[in-house]
Amino acid sequence: MGDGLTTRRFPAPWTAVELEEAFRIEDANGFAVAYVYYCADAERRASMAERMSKDEARRIAIGIAALPDLRAALRDKGGS
Repeated sequence: MGDGLTTRRFPAPWTAVELEEAFRIEDANGFAVAYVYYCADAERRASMAERMSKDEARRIAIGIAALPDLRAALRDKGGS
């Protein structure tokens, strides 16, 4: 590229791995590309800057993990 930036690839498939009060989204090599945090205790969640519930965090993590497949599908249909 000539701009001095290193191109890093994050190969599909991406997966959402459940941790204690977080989901880690990993690429096919196990590299962590994102974390989505939650709080299982509703009372504690309200006092912790309104952290997401586990169900909300799971939906977000699954959506992030699906991004490479979505991009591939759009590319196949002639999108960007």
